Amino acid sequence: MSERQYDIYADKALAGECLTDAEGLAVLNAPDDALLDLLAAAFRVRRRHFGRRVLLHVLMNAKSGLCPEDCGYCSQSSISTAEIERYPLKSRDEMVAQARQAAQVGAKRFCLVISGRGPTDREVEAIADAVRAIKRELPLAICASLGLLEPEQAEALKAAGVDRINHNLNTSERFYPEICSTHTYQERLDTLAAAQAARLERCCGLIAGQGETEQDLIDVAKALRQLGPDSIPVNFLHPVKGTPLENVHDLTPVRCLKILCLFRFYNPATEIRVAGGREYNLGPLQPLALYPANAMFVNGYLTTGGQPADEAIAMIRQMGFEIEPASAAVGQTAG
Repeated sequence: MSERQYDIYADKALAGECLTDAEGLAVLNAPDDALLDLLAAAFRVRRRHFGRRVLLHVLMNAKSGLCPEDCGYCSQSSISTAEIERYPLKSRDEMVAQARQAAQVGAKRFCLVISGRGPTDREVEAIADAVRAIKRELPLAICASLGLLEPEQAEALKAAGVDRINHNLNTSERFYPEICSTHTYQERLDTLAAAQAARLERCCGLIAGQGETEQDLIDVAKALRQLGPDSIPVNFLHPVKGTPLENVHDLTPVRCLKILCLFRFYNPATEIRVAGGREYNLGPLQPLALYPANAMFVNGYLTTGGQPADEAIAMIRQMGFEIEPASAAVGQTAG
């Protein structure tokens, strides 16, 4: 395939046109020798909408383990025997303290995550209380990832000052039953609809490398394009011992970069965050992820470690990119 072919994909993305399935397959199957051409084309799209800015996100595992769901990728699920910390919901003071640390490293957004099928009303109340305290003190946008939400819970979170709800599709609708049987793909869509109805921003992405096909990747890229979330986290499976997917190793660094390019072409104006599994799967090629992606997590994930913020910031600056100021992210705060 010629270098110009990838520029044609960039032209289509910049014109608001959706790539065909055949073009999506051509991205995923691009020759390794053409990787730099592919990245350059994806960067044209990223640069048009986001310049050279990089958004930093820090997440907190505010409740770990203790989950009744059977998601095959997750170390916190009911069927996982992984050796992880398990604890109930952290206190308001603990959540505020970790938010302060996120602000100190220059994060734009602080993500509160809890395990479980969905939050109890008491948990929603406790998280809302913590968010109000954070918003009074810190210039951080707040994202909450709490599982399946009822409409009234989404409304309560919005009233407290939560800016964004994270709820991932994780994979295509076709493949979803292969990774989870205790809730459905439609239930995930219902939670996203509840967030949208509550006027919350939506963060919605996937986990690549779970055994899905290339068509599944294209289908979830198109599904996300149709949903129109504000942010797409692209996670790469980090197999954890004690989970059903502990022996699945389908990804290479080059494969991950092609997947990031695919999602940039299909979702040209959406924040794309290189998320969980970045360090494990991309290794020394991590800096190249900045060409299609414009955001990243720092300081680790839920039950796995990650690149410290100072190292990530140094990498970003050495690549000629710049950090998005945290103050630019603050939405409407609650009193």
